[in-house]
Amino acid sequence: MRLDQAAARCWPDFSRSRIKGWIKAGQVTLNGHPARPRDTVLGGEELGLTAELEQQGEDRPQAIPLDIVYEDDHLLVVNKPVDLVVHPGAGNPDGTLVNALLHHDPDLALLPRAGVVHRLDKQTSGLLVVGKTQAAFQILVADLAERRIGREYDAIVLGHIIAGGTVEAPIGRHSRDRQRQAVVPQGKPAVTHYRVVERFGEHSWLRVRLETGRTHQIRVHMAHIRHPIVGDPLYGGRPRLPRGAEDLLVEVLRDFGRQALHARRLTLRHPETGETLSLEAPMPEDMDELIDLLRDYRDGFDEGEAEVIYVQDTD
Repeated sequence: MRLDQAAARCWPDFSRSRIKGWIKAGQVTLNGHPARPRDTVLGGEELGLTAELEQQGEDRPQAIPLDIVYEDDHLLVVNKPVDLVVHPGAGNPDGTLVNALLHHDPDLALLPRAGVVHRLDKQTSGLLVVGKTQAAFQILVADLAERRIGREYDAIVLGHIIAGGTVEAPIGRHSRDRQRQAVVPQGKPAVTHYRVVERFGEHSWLRVRLETGRTHQIRVHMAHIRHPIVGDPLYGGRPRLPRGAEDLLVEVLRDFGRQALHARRLTLRHPETGETLSLEAPMPEDMDELIDLLRDYRDGFDEGEAEVIYVQDTD
């Protein structure tokens, strides 16, 4: 076996790329001597590790409030508000969730991406999981890749959806607009499941479950089946206004400032105990208000046309 492969098995708390870097820096020894990542080991050799954990990146702590839903020594789950970017980057060098996490727990500076296991778009609210130790982070990242972390969303979409279903369509970069994703034949496999919670005539409230986790996946898939998410600036198109709607509903639909998408539930295996955790975040106020207005419109417009479905949560 290659040395870097064997070392990754000896120290599974660290990524293979980090261990490979330590080998190249001479911080992993083979029988007391420096070696190369591709050197062969047969079994019975002695590996030594003298590396110290270094800060990952140069992001600085900032005192940004966090809505922490769950925390222990191994992980934490936060309810991300709208308008908070997850990672620093071009156009958002600070003021991000990562900066807030580094202020909350400075030891997260030793982890890649401050321990953030997955991400949400800036304008999507809801639950995110963060690993607080090397071991927890590696296990959670692996569980996400193996689809062992359940992620469920609330979405308000355009159109009258009769029943739930599944969208299975590959997603990749848009051929002309580099800011967008699209359903393309050469894209990565992507699967999204959805079911109807309530219908409002020309809009529907859906509960959406991700099987894969591609960039903008729910937004792209719902637009692909011609039911884009209300308020989506990239994939939503023009607002669809219900006939005869009151001024307040028209104003809210026209001015809804973000995609009506909320990561409501996260189900995961605790990386230390193996216990199943199922955590929820309540519907944000702006989506609550929109649902109430759509419900009032439906119920007041024509009782004969009113159609309500309430899905009981059995999870």
